[in-house]
Amino acid sequence: MTAQTEALVFDAYGTLFDVHSVTRLAESHFPGKGTALSQAWRAKQLDYTWLRSLMGRYDDFGTVTADALDWSLDSLGLAAPPGTRTALLRAYRELAPFPEVRGALERLARGRMLAILSNGHPDMLDAVIDHNDLRVWFGDRVLSVHDAAVYKPDPRVYALATARLERPAASIGFVSSNGWDAAGAKSFGFATWWVNRAKAPPERLGSPPDGVVADLAELATRLG
Repeated sequence: MTAQTEALVFDAYGTLFDVHSVTRLAESHFPGKGTALSQAWRAKQLDYTWLRSLMGRYDDFGTVTADALDWSLDSLGLAAPPGTRTALLRAYRELAPFPEVRGALERLARGRMLAILSNGHPDMLDAVIDHNDLRVWFGDRVLSVHDAAVYKPDPRVYALATARLERPAASIGFVSSNGWDAAGAKSFGFATWWVNRAKAPPERLGSPPDGVVADLAELATRLG
């Protein structure tokens, strides 16, 4: 990533917001099963985005998230009354940001345009951004795959950023905690930073990231 990078585009779930912040709520309803439920839910949520894209049958991320929750409950043999299911789904609109997010965004916004490009439905994204008072750094530059009716890593998703920001791909840096997402963005033409929070091995997809950091604080330090 170079001095020509005029904008940074962030993935939302897992990059800015901790998808596993639902674990405490899940544990309160299903003692001893909260972590397993959160992990299964996130894995199946991603599976369903990819499978729907391959099938050419788009459903919005709220529907995907609900379907993934129901599958995960069934897979773990958990019976959730309607109130519990509603509370879990609502938690996705109130996910906690990672601890370093606010400070890092403040530093990264100096001299750069910031945006979000996410699988999330616009209503879900607006809810979690406003719940955490992060709107100041993004304004109306919150982009959703809903406008392309297909999920990441389809190139049509990344093209939403170049169109909305009115900049060529080479001038945009993309930041994601998902290795497959960073690979998709790199393949599209963005400079990419992989926030490897999980200390995972690199993806073998032929499009390695330009940089790897442990969190957004390290990214802010390295970009200055």
